Amino acid sequence: MSRRAAIARAEAYFDGGGFEADLARRVAIPTESQRDDRGDAFRRYLDEEMRGRLEAMGFGCRVLANPTGRGGPFLVAERIEDEGRPTVFSYGHADVIRGQDEQWRAGLSPWKLAREGDRWYGRGTADNKGQHSINLGALEAVLATRGRLGFNLKLLLETGEEIGSPGLREVCAGNRAALKADVLIASDGPRVRPERPTVFLGSRGVFNFDISLDLRAGGHHSGNWGGLLANPGIVLAHAIASIAGPKGEIRVQGWRPKPISNAVRAALADIEVDGGSDGPAIDADWGEPGLTPAERVYGWNSFEVLAFRTGNPDAPVNAIPPRATAHCQLRFVVGTRPDDILPALRRHLDAAGFKQIKLARARQDSFPATRLEPDHPWVRFAVASIAATTRKKPAVLPNLGGSLPNDVFADLLGLPTIWVPHSYAACSQHAPNEHLLAPVAREALGAMAGLFWDLGEMKFPMEESVR
Repeated sequence: MSRRAAIARAEAYFDGGGFEADLARRVAIPTESQRDDRGDAFRRYLDEEMRGRLEAMGFGCRVLANPTGRGGPFLVAERIEDEGRPTVFSYGHADVIRGQDEQWRAGLSPWKLAREGDRWYGRGTADNKGQHSINLGALEAVLATRGRLGFNLKLLLETGEEIGSPGLREVCAGNRAALKADVLIASDGPRVRPERPTVFLGSRGVFNFDISLDLRAGGHHSGNWGGLLANPGIVLAHAIASIAGPKGEIRVQGWRPKPISNAVRAALADIEVDGGSDGPAIDADWGEPGLTPAERVYGWNSFEVLAFRTGNPDAPVNAIPPRATAHCQLRFVVGTRPDDILPALRRHLDAAGFKQIKLARARQDSFPATRLEPDHPWVRFAVASIAATTRKKPAVLPNLGGSLPNDVFADLLGLPTIWVPHSYAACSQHAPNEHLLAPVAREALGAMAGLFWDLGEMKFPMEESVR
């Protein structure tokens, strides 16, 4: 009975094909939350695939209906060994985005796990079935080696993360006492580089909105009226150009965060953003001047135009269009007020002479920004454990560049949040040909087995601030 034995057991689970078989079975269940007809798939995944496995590990399980009437159910599982030991809260999501079956490369299917070299293709391999499957396999390795975890574990699996996690906040608020824990340890998102273990401690917030200009009832001939009628596409383009400079730097007061703190800057000092061989090359001169690439994506805000439409792009005609619209997004770090995002933009556009531009919050759910300090004792514990197993210095990100419903765990449940991602930036999540890297998955199984083993051995409480 040893730490090394637990890690070896987790690696043997991968090498012997157990992990591949489990993941293939889970990928084959089409849990697309963006479709309204996948209720049976959600129930299969939670009741047949997850519940039986967890109950065999000594967990008590219950499936909760979504209290909002929108989105799928939740699985809550817990294994309580000793109230005097630490309690870990973990999370994953069983849902995936649309399969986009017809867009996958020839020979690949979103619902069939396919191996090509180090890449394992299938919808959910990276986001998030592969990631919570790694954690589940590591837990099983520790249980089989030691006969117990040595800590308490509460797990929540949802089925609506890809549509904004409807009901997650309500479920957690209604079960706050039952979900009480000391720390969240979960997995989602990418490593900073495929070969470098990564820990992130929160996420940037996200806010989607529409900006539009409607000038008249219909289009008018561009020969007869060109030079006489304002073109809404041109006006809207200039309005957008006032929001961000020619290299993407944000110009809206209220959207620009406070200067990056010394602690965050220190944590990001050795972070190299790299999506791997298939990742895009970073535009060195894009974004806020004076910041490193890591600081721009993990320590600053970014404004994006996701779609712009005027006229009929698919079949242009010689007419000045009557209207123009753009769908935009702000990713933001802690310190930016979500309730002031649109008011700040309204003030900016009015001052710039664009009072006729209309603003509307998009229907997509937004996520607030969260961040745990990099020197928190739980962070030091997790980083030391992962380093001991992998013999690599993990990257520590104060927050993910993307967004997660982490505010539910950090703010509502009051948990320090430790995320250990098992994917990489060029995994094609949310796109055709999504895949998991086999070497990353194998290393992650060992690292998580080591982390779970160490949780069972730790002195607790570590410090009063942890509680």
